[in-house]
Amino acid sequence: MAAEDANSATTKLLTLLNVSALKSRKRDRGIDGPHTQTKGNKRKRSVAFTEDSPVETTSTTSQEDAKPSSGIVNADDRTVVVNDTGYGDPEDATLLYERHFGANPEALTEKSRMRVDQDGWKTTREKVGALTVIASLPPESTPLAKMLANRTAILERLRKPFLDRQAKQPQETIRVQNELLSILSAHFDLYHPAIPLDQHRCIREAIALHALDHVTKKRRRILKNNERVSHAKNAPEPPEDIQDQGFTRPSVLVLLPFRSFAVHWVNALTSHTPRPSFQIENHARFLSEYGLPADAVDKLAAAEKGTYPDDHVEMFKGNVDDNFRIGVKLTRKSVKLFAEFYGCDIIFASPLGLRVSIEKEKSADFLSSIEILVMDQMNAMVMQNWDHIEYVLSHMNRFPSESHDADFSRIKPWYLDGHSAYLRQSILLSPFETPEIRALYRRKLTNTAGKIRVEKVWPALHVPGSLEPLFASFDCLSPQDEAGKRFDYFTTQLLPKLLKSAVQSSNAIVYIPSSFDFIRVHNYFRKQTGLDFATLSEYSSNQDISRARQGFFNGKKSFLLISERFHFYRRYKIRGIRNIVFYALPEHPQFFSEFLSCPFLDDGVEPTDVSCHVMYCKYDWFRLERIIGTAGAKSLMQGYS
Repeated sequence: MAAEDANSATTKLLTLLNVSALKSRKRDRGIDGPHTQTKGNKRKRSVAFTEDSPVETTSTTSQEDAKPSSGIVNADDRTVVVNDTGYGDPEDATLLYERHFGANPEALTEKSRMRVDQDGWKTTREKVGALTVIASLPPESTPLAKMLANRTAILERLRKPFLDRQAKQPQETIRVQNELLSILSAHFDLYHPAIPLDQHRCIREAIALHALDHVTKKRRRILKNNERVSHAKNAPEPPEDIQDQGFTRPSVLVLLPFRSFAVHWVNALTSHTPRPSFQIENHARFLSEYGLPADAVDKLAAAEKGTYPDDHVEMFKGNVDDNFRIGVKLTRKSVKLFAEFYGCDIIFASPLGLRVSIEKEKSADFLSSIEILVMDQMNAMVMQNWDHIEYVLSHMNRFPSESHDADFSRIKPWYLDGHSAYLRQSILLSPFETPEIRALYRRKLTNTAGKIRVEKVWPALHVPGSLEPLFASFDCLSPQDEAGKRFDYFTTQLLPKLLKSAVQSSNAIVYIPSSFDFIRVHNYFRKQTGLDFATLSEYSSNQDISRARQGFFNGKKSFLLISERFHFYRRYKIRGIRNIVFYALPEHPQFFSEFLSCPFLDDGVEPTDVSCHVMYCKYDWFRLERIIGTAGAKSLMQGYS
């Protein structure tokens, strides 16, 4: 099968080459237009983020352990101190780009590709400033601390707006941005699953700067080669070392859950551009289509602080349409929004929006040359439809079906070899981890340079009212059996126990995170006689919600089944609760505290009046860690092998 796939890919590439050969060789696909001969910026000053020399430590070569609770390879912590002072060598800014994304990248070899396929990383725990990270690097690579001790430069043209913006920020913000930029400049994959709510903006701005810097370096290389080709038209032999492009122009893809986040990212991107001469084309149209209508009132943004949880306001204020895609073209003096996909540099899109576009056009060629992938607010994407993520990723960095006027003499060799996925830098951002995101990090990120995962030690959540939840474990030997084992334990052990008690079989909610589990439990309840229950899911209408809440509060419904997606989108406070059953712990840790607080919305309720049962198994590590703390989760998991 592998041989057949290879032959198919080779046939497709040869077809593209033949099509390209029929076209005029005089066509030049410059970044500012097909015939651009503008000289690139000759200034070579740069801004750098420097690190003090670290202390060496020992490390061990192994795969990253598949069980999160078992930790990582033992290694002494070492710290890379990152600050915002100092200027690197003038060539550093472009040199780091050329080493990874040039025609002959140092990190791309047959050995390195085989190591990625076999997950043969050297894994260590490190300190990068205030961050604790798990570094998965090639066994023969320089220690992370030494690599990050090199000056990492930003092009001079982008330096002043960034430093001006940083000068107005607190020192903590500057530290966070510079620590991230030190990692990103080395072109590692980055997985940050512990982003505090108050750091979303500054992290977004740092990554937007990195993406803009990447596109600018690529543009400068193409313009320089355009000039060389123009001067060599009458030469006996044209220059040969001009491989500077991919199959198509877009090189950065930013996946986002809602249109409101596209507004945030465009604002972050344009904040690094020089003003006032710099123009943003179609900006009014963008604000009209991606913001709220002029006469609309954003109830979340306008509400008094504390009315809604802060994370809910941040997620759902603004335009929450999840079907969108927009191309952004960058030139030296402008940012053009709504650029055609094959003529843009950066694509902002939702997973659903890209999937709709791919299926409609029956082509994903605009994803063939993505060099930086950013996925922001991945916790929200898990609440949408994870299959859209899988679908988009399966169409990235593949051979295009058409030539799209590509000049194959200027395409980088590793694109023609089908190895672009081994150099793509992926940046995954979320406030917490889920099994889906961790699996994507482990299996889908194939950057031969290595990958970095930020680690967090979680404190235990405060339990309202001094409640003492009862944690009930069930045996499960494999992830594939988890759903069935959980359902069996609930229907044969926990639910019958609740039904035997007149107190615990009334005013009870059953909180179910998974939509598949929710449907399964709902169908089971429907088949039982004598069970009065109501349901609240993401598909419930306002009338259904009002009826279910009223019936439960009045005691007409003994059980109320609630899906996590319902609470994620609606965030209602449910009154009348006396008994809480977590079919599984919430992915969003704050949901746990919120539901335990609900009984005390009613007057006269004491902690002894409330019961809470939590079902869990060893595959619930991430959720347990966020709710009872890292130390508590390790203690609770001691009984598992």
